[in-house]
Amino acid sequence: MLSHIPQAALDADPNVQLAKDIIGNCVHCGVCLSRCPTYAVKHEENDSPRGRIFLMKDMYEKGGVPDARTVEHLDRCLTCLACEAICPSGVEYSKLIAHGREYVEEHYKRPLFQRAVRELLVRLIPNARLFRLAIFGGRLGRPFRSLFSGTLRAMLDMVPTTPLPAPSPVDRPQTFLPAPEGGKAVKPRKRVALLNGCVQTVLDTAINEATIRLLQRHGVEVVVAAGSGCCGAPAEHMGDEAQALPLVKANIDAWLREADGPDGLDAIVINTSGCGTSIKAYGHALRLDPAWADKAARVSAMARDITEFMVEIGLQKPTIPTGLRVVYHSACSMQHGQRIVNQPKDLLRAAGFSVLDVPEGYLCCGSAGTYNLLQPDIANELKERKLKNIRSVQAQIAASGNIGCMTQLAGEVGLPFVHTVELLDWATGGPEPAAIQGQKLAAE
Repeated sequence: MLSHIPQAALDADPNVQLAKDIIGNCVHCGVCLSRCPTYAVKHEENDSPRGRIFLMKDMYEKGGVPDARTVEHLDRCLTCLACEAICPSGVEYSKLIAHGREYVEEHYKRPLFQRAVRELLVRLIPNARLFRLAIFGGRLGRPFRSLFSGTLRAMLDMVPTTPLPAPSPVDRPQTFLPAPEGGKAVKPRKRVALLNGCVQTVLDTAINEATIRLLQRHGVEVVVAAGSGCCGAPAEHMGDEAQALPLVKANIDAWLREADGPDGLDAIVINTSGCGTSIKAYGHALRLDPAWADKAARVSAMARDITEFMVEIGLQKPTIPTGLRVVYHSACSMQHGQRIVNQPKDLLRAAGFSVLDVPEGYLCCGSAGTYNLLQPDIANELKERKLKNIRSVQAQIAASGNIGCMTQLAGEVGLPFVHTVELLDWATGGPEPAAIQGQKLAAE
């Protein structure tokens, strides 16, 4: 696709030059339309990847303040990256939309309500204490949610109705040694850092606990590094580089202190695929910063989804006969962002489960970080479509590798919905996941 971005803009910002190069790779073939969730809902060219590329091209060519129409259609992108995964021309849409959103936030003044909501989200989500308080406040307002619409209604609808788990002791900075064998300590096979995250430590503490048990059982030493926390993705997805970069740099410093220490690190293990996609892009995000580029690239190179890492070290044979039918929902950040497709399903089969795929599995569930709060109408249409597809396969359990998808779907799917790692932990000697306890599930 030919563009005419002014040379002055290209010289002033290397990101604009990169955007021009990416735009130039698009041949306008339209293959991406078949996989784009917003196009499936809206049937509008500007709500497709190809349409958004045209809008960004026009935005850079004109310079200055983007128009409200361009901002609206860029906001509607879920950043699911299904388009990038299928593009025959190799268009790096993820990098293009990321800078496009940064450009918007730098040049466009949003209405006051939008600014307030986005600022609230980027401050609440990374802070577990504030997020927990916000949920408590949301419970007070939830009975009155019918009085609201749009984003406020979506926020109240998403407030959990069941009690939150107490903060888990595993989420404090510390080191977990491999499980002893025969009562004796064992030498670690590997040493890894675990990203314990932000929202996950509030909504579902069982995920990190199961991850640590699984790794310990497989002879891995696990460190929760002091200073690590939110990956920065919520702010990044909203184009707010100023809020995202301090979180990114804090993680890099925390993990490299461990990597450069006497015991080193073999990997940084992540059990939330949205975070994994973001961390694997740290190297790109900081490539132009001479003080951080090499350090960020090191961290990105060490990042592994928990299923990637478990495939690398090998899963133990199951200790219990599972045999349950599990429908595996692959998060967009897993299958499109990180191109991890078979590893989770292979591990579940090795653990004794019968694995079923979701029809239209490439299509986003509508969660997409904060998308279900900022674009609730589109998100709800996608959610209903995903729920229908999950129910259609007659599974006994649903599993995913991303807390956002689980939160979006679990309350209405009609099945126990658990993290993939909880099933692997259970099958190899851990406790039965809480969502399954009390369920009458007969193994096949």
